[in-house]
Amino acid sequence: MVLAVKTVLWLIIVSIIMLFAGFTSGYIVRQAEANWLYFKLPQAFTFSTIIISLSSATMFWAKRAIDKNDRNAFTKGLTLTLLLGIGFCSTQYFAWSELVRMGIFFTGNPSGSFLYVLTAVHLLHLAAGIIFLAIVTALSYKGYFSSQNQLAIQLCSTYWHFLGGLWVYLFIFLSMLR
Repeated sequence: MVLAVKTVLWLIIVSIIMLFAGFTSGYIVRQAEANWLYFKLPQAFTFSTIIISLSSATMFWAKRAIDKNDRNAFTKGLTLTLLLGIGFCSTQYFAWSELVRMGIFFTGNPSGSFLYVLTAVHLLHLAAGIIFLAIVTALSYKGYFSSQNQLAIQLCSTYWHFLGGLWVYLFIFLSMLR
């Protein structure tokens, strides 16, 4: 059962990688055409990157804590990770607001459309991660997990770190191809 669940998660992750590989490949191909608009990325994306990196660190801390049966530190780590995940979502909203103030909209130039699609699809996957993380966090407050009972933590942690890595990739990709 454990192997089957972990395999499903890895199939989901590979599917997401393929989705974003297609998006970023399309971005590169479309950028080569004449009407591509170049603009500076909103500063909020930098803050997003810092926040999601911190959330990965707090998730790592939480996982290490439950490995040692330190339920108090584990619950604190999960709670911080959840709050940072919500903070990441907020900075994405601020980035989109900044794009609108710059005159960059979803419709119009393809460069703006690609940016909105890349960030929105990542945000949708992160929303799924936040829901999963919220459930795991709620269960942690009830003392559900231990060093012997942590499959959900392993899955949540793997998915969360993947989403963080995916965002860092997207941020670097978008920063370099400006």
